[in-house]
Amino acid sequence: MTKHLENELELLKKRLLELGAMAEDRLNKAVIAIRDLDRTLAQEIIDTDYQIDELEVEIEEECLKVIALYQPVAIDLRFLGVTIKINNDLERIGDEAVNMAHRVLSLADRDERKEYYDYFPMGKKVKAMLRKSLNAFVEKDSLAAKEVVVADEEIDMLRDDIYDQLKKLGDANTVSTAYLLNFFLISRHLERVADHATNIAEEVIYMVEGEIIRHVDRKIIDQTVAGQSG
Repeated sequence: MTKHLENELELLKKRLLELGAMAEDRLNKAVIAIRDLDRTLAQEIIDTDYQIDELEVEIEEECLKVIALYQPVAIDLRFLGVTIKINNDLERIGDEAVNMAHRVLSLADRDERKEYYDYFPMGKKVKAMLRKSLNAFVEKDSLAAKEVVVADEEIDMLRDDIYDQLKKLGDANTVSTAYLLNFFLISRHLERVADHATNIAEEVIYMVEGEIIRHVDRKIIDQTVAGQSG
C-alpha cells in the first residue's frame, strides 16, 4: 500500500504543478493585457477560467480520496494538507487574473485609453514571487519560500505608491474618477496575487519545517533570510 500511496502523491504533485503552470500563464497574460490594454487577450483569460476551476476541483477531490483510502500520517498527511491549501491559492490567482482582465475591458472601452501607471515592473515582481514559491514547493526549499514572504512587503509598498500617484491625478480633476478607480484596482489585484504566492510559500515552510509562520513577525523572517543567505 505504501508504494501505491507514493504513486498517488507523486501524481497529485504533478497535477498541482500543472495547475501552477496554468495560473502563471493567466497571470502573465493579464500583465501583458494591462500593458497593451488588449481586449482580445483579456477576453481569452475570462473565457478559459473554467479550466483552472475544473482542475482545482479535481485535485481537491483526489486529495480527499487519498486521505480516505490510505489514511496517511506524518509527512504524507502534511503534504496532502499543504496541497489542498496551495490548490486553493492557485485557483484564487486565476480569479485575480480574471478580475484584471475585466478591468482591462473597462479601461479599453473608455475614451481616455491612456496608461497612468506602468504596471509591468510590478507585474514582473509578482510573477517572480509566484514562480519562486512554486519552485520552493518542488525543491522543498524553505529558504526560497521565506524570501517570497519577505518580498511581499515590497508589493504592498508599490500598491500604496500607486494609490498616492493616482490620488493626485484625481484631486487635480484631470482624469475621471471611474477610470482611475479601475486603474487602482489593478494594483489591488496584483497585490492579492502576491498575497496568494506568499500563502503558498508559507505552506512550503510548514511542509518542510513543520512550522506555521502566518502570525510570526515579518522582521524575524527578514533576519532569518538575511542570516541564512549570508
